[in-house]
Amino acid sequence: MGISPTYLSKVERDEFPPPGEDTIKKIADALGQNPDELLALAGKVSSDLPAIIQQRPRQLATFLRTAGELTPEELAKLTKYVEKMKRPT
Repeated sequence: MGISPTYLSKVERDEFPPPGEDTIKKIADALGQNPDELLALAGKVSSDLPAIIQQRPRQLATFLRTAGELTPEELAKLTKYVEKMKRPT
């Protein structure tokens, strides 16, 4: 990945700021983790999300605020439902 153990250790101890999105995604891949979760831990979001939100700011902001109150299980059900909706029939 091109990341030294020393650098990573300093990031973990908050001696250095978190790396950029691409590096975080590489780390997530190497660890078998979800990149969105590691980005969130670094105080970041995936670069594709702002553009998605800006397409329908009012609706998506309302949706996210409402969905934020759901349990993880409810969110999983909702995600499956939305995925079914967008599939071609």
